[in-house]
Amino acid sequence: MLPLRAFRTDARKIHTAPARALYLLRPLPILLATGGGYAGYRQYAKYRERELEKLGLEIPLKLAGPWEVTLYKSVPTRLLSRAWGRLNQVELPHWLRRPVYSLYIWTFGVNMKEAAVEDLHHYRNLSEFFRRKLKPQARPVCSLHSVISPSDGKILNFGQVKNCEVEQVKGVTYSLESFLGPRTSTEDLPFPPATSCRSFKSQLVTREGNELYHCVIYLAPGDYHCFHSPTDWTVSHRRHFPGSLMSVNPGMARWIKELFCHNERVVLTGDWKHGFFSLTAVGATNVGSIRIYFDRDLHTNSPRYSKGSYNDFSFVTHTNKEGVPMRKGEHLGEFNLGSTIVLIFEAPKDFNFELKAGQKIRFGEALGSL
Repeated sequence: MLPLRAFRTDARKIHTAPARALYLLRPLPILLATGGGYAGYRQYAKYRERELEKLGLEIPLKLAGPWEVTLYKSVPTRLLSRAWGRLNQVELPHWLRRPVYSLYIWTFGVNMKEAAVEDLHHYRNLSEFFRRKLKPQARPVCSLHSVISPSDGKILNFGQVKNCEVEQVKGVTYSLESFLGPRTSTEDLPFPPATSCRSFKSQLVTREGNELYHCVIYLAPGDYHCFHSPTDWTVSHRRHFPGSLMSVNPGMARWIKELFCHNERVVLTGDWKHGFFSLTAVGATNVGSIRIYFDRDLHTNSPRYSKGSYNDFSFVTHTNKEGVPMRKGEHLGEFNLGSTIVLIFEAPKDFNFELKAGQKIRFGEALGSL
């Protein structure tokens, strides 16, 4: 029997080594290692960008390649954002609220003295804390300028729209038509169909002598998460793009071309005293929830909608010929964490922005005027 036992022992040794090698070659450890290394590389790149910003130096552009964008879009960010949303709605024990919220306040520099309710125990879950209201006097609305900031945030870019390309940050653009969506012949849309880029822009500019302008505001996680009407206008149409939910922080905006066109967004279009006006709320990772207060039919980051599609809704009906009137500073909607607001509107050629790229701005402060 000894030869047989020896044979069996040797056989185990022969088969055990390849099994361990196969275990080490399983996809999960490889993905974790490569994903962790890539995340570390991106964090280092962001650190370098922050240091260059502190020194006042221009950050060199390095756009993501197609394979990098495809790899990023393959991450199930919509599913993860839905899971994050459900987690945020879980009621925290009374004793746990202060330490959890205090950590968030410390991490993102939240100013709770501006909150309508400063007591941290008042907020039952993270979602309520994210959507906290401000004291009425915390954000006075500027009455001297025709367009105000709809939210707290950081100005990424602003200026005239040229050649149907809009800058998400300096040097990185996206297509105006891809962002707002193709025009159709439906009567509900506030602009008729066109056949070229030039006619697309010219159809948005409805009055002779006007130009098309844009402004991009990034909301960080520590910012006030509600957004308001930037001017007196009437909302006539909503277009919802399900899209991806990639991060929209300034570093990503410099890295991924047409980032805002990839992501889920809600485009509100209508008119103000100078013609066409639009406000777009762009979603991001963990910000699958975009809420428009007067739009009960809107459901963002829903599994019933697929990427690459869009759905339209008109606020103009037989009983309401104009749409939804909004006053400057009026509550319009909210994000669940923080994201981006993009304004695209027409105005006379003497419209001037009262801004600097990269500056911090608060809801109610002036964006520009005539």
